[in-house]
Amino acid sequence: MKDWWQATFPKGRQNLIITDAKGYPVQIAYGEIGRGKPLILLHGMGSWSYNWRHSIAPLSKYFRVICFDAKGFGFSEKPLSRREDNGHQVIEFQRIIQALCDEPAVIVAESLGGLVALALAQENPHLVGQLVVVNVPIFAERLPHWAMWLLAQTPLEIMHTIDSLRLAYLFAPLFREIMAIERRGVLFDPSILTQEDVYWITYPFIELPGTIAKVAEELQIAAREIENWQENKPNMLTRIQNKLGAIKCPTLILWGEQDSWFPAIHGEKLHQHIPDSKLQILSNCYHDASTGASEVLNAAIIEFLRDTPF
Repeated sequence: MKDWWQATFPKGRQNLIITDAKGYPVQIAYGEIGRGKPLILLHGMGSWSYNWRHSIAPLSKYFRVICFDAKGFGFSEKPLSRREDNGHQVIEFQRIIQALCDEPAVIVAESLGGLVALALAQENPHLVGQLVVVNVPIFAERLPHWAMWLLAQTPLEIMHTIDSLRLAYLFAPLFREIMAIERRGVLFDPSILTQEDVYWITYPFIELPGTIAKVAEELQIAAREIENWQENKPNMLTRIQNKLGAIKCPTLILWGEQDSWFPAIHGEKLHQHIPDSKLQILSNCYHDASTGASEVLNAAIIEFLRDTPF
């Protein structure tokens, strides 16, 4: 099968070295296409740049589109010898923007990526020109899926063993089938997910050791955050919620009308808390909007960016 990076970006997959939140050099995989103002696409939990496959070409007609895999995901480095601290994603996202952009960027971010983008816009407003967030877990009260809960409860030593033994690779057909079932579950029209999609969605888990362990680690961080929020202990979720009014850049909030993970009422609440924001509910859309509602998603993004001063 043709390499997705080579087929999508003129220079294929490129690599960037940044300093991560703990001060170590880490390799980030990215691709870019188009010219003009920078527009960065940020994926969600357990995903990678491929999830934006339906948006890259349409948006690149108007912008310099940059797609990258966050540390631990996709084709980016997966440092297994050190545990991550909560909030590392925001610091590393900041450093990626600073390395690749010489002007404020348009940020388009989905799910957990949206939460990271909100925090970045609060802490480093000079880096963000316009912001688009999609189905964000900003008011999440629990991990939305049983498999996420299971991974969050499993000791990381077990997850490292699963990775080191390459169990996902040994049972690749079964793993792909399970992942396909789960991915179709967050799509309004499950039939749009092709076999090629399943191959690339599961590729990092099967072919790139360390992926499963790093996803599990991020889920454990998310679970601790929600638990701390429930117990009124210091947590990043509350800090972001309390500072939503500080986001000054033009912001578009997109939300799937049938999102069962994070209901559309969360989008309405988020809209009320960000002064210069617009809300658009996407009909016939579950949680995976970038795949399941890509045409209306892309049209909404382009219209917003065209009509909003940069």
